[in-house]
Amino acid sequence: MLVIRSSRLPPSIISAGGKRLRPGIVLLLSRALSPDGDLSGRHRRLAEITEMIHTASLVHDDVVDEASTRRGVDTVHSRFNHRVAVLAGDFLFAQASWHLANLDNLEVVKLLSRVIMDLADGEVKQGLYRYDTGQSFETYLEKSYCKTASLIANSARAAGVLSGLPEPQLDDLYRFGRQLGLAFQVVDDILDFTGSDQQLGKPAASDLASGYLTAPALYALEERPALAGLIEREFSESGDLDQALELVRSSQAIQRSRALAEGFANEARDALNWLPQSECRSALLALPDFVLSRLY
Repeated sequence: MLVIRSSRLPPSIISAGGKRLRPGIVLLLSRALSPDGDLSGRHRRLAEITEMIHTASLVHDDVVDEASTRRGVDTVHSRFNHRVAVLAGDFLFAQASWHLANLDNLEVVKLLSRVIMDLADGEVKQGLYRYDTGQSFETYLEKSYCKTASLIANSARAAGVLSGLPEPQLDDLYRFGRQLGLAFQVVDDILDFTGSDQQLGKPAASDLASGYLTAPALYALEERPALAGLIEREFSESGDLDQALELVRSSQAIQRSRALAEGFANEARDALNWLPQSECRSALLALPDFVLSRLY
């Protein structure tokens, strides 16, 4: 297993838990694609790199969002300070890049480097569109791809590259990861309105309060024009946020968002129909339902 070589790295980064969904997908795909079901060292290392990139992005996200908790524990910047958090995230990105280069596969390096670029691009886009009620739904989906789906899509494709798959099947792996990642993000966005702090690992309604307009808010804006005024004044008056939440919850926005997530999940499942029968294939095909199950 990959070892993080720094006793000074804040333990909350790694020990906070989480679903480990991203490295799990890489490992399942790698076994499903292997004729004998064995897992190569390079596939295992790819899974570790994937989780390191994801963890680094969370550390940086928490600084930008000024989040005090993540997965039920204090964020790095709240335990230490912003400087330590930024440097810790940079360290994880750098170490992931070093191990990535040592895979000695230029195509995989390009795929995962694209992910790091997308993560930064998504964070910039999210900041630029805060409290912007005029943004398009396509902009929301682009941000969702950059911040969540790109890592799953490109690491899934990278697993196929290491397995020597032809281009059409690599495209299918990418499509599986992309659609599953979008479904995961939409579910997260729904839970921001319906979930508890414990379920989310962060305060509920934090995205809306921060001005990040996700699928439920954008759908609700179509039905509840009064919501726009509350958002545009940045919930500056007493009771604004509670009123906004009620407008979203009383509309069809949650149901429409759920249908959107289900559509992405179904498309992800369809992308892997060609995989040979195995326990890993069955587990992969069950992942879309697992993602949706968080809503119920």
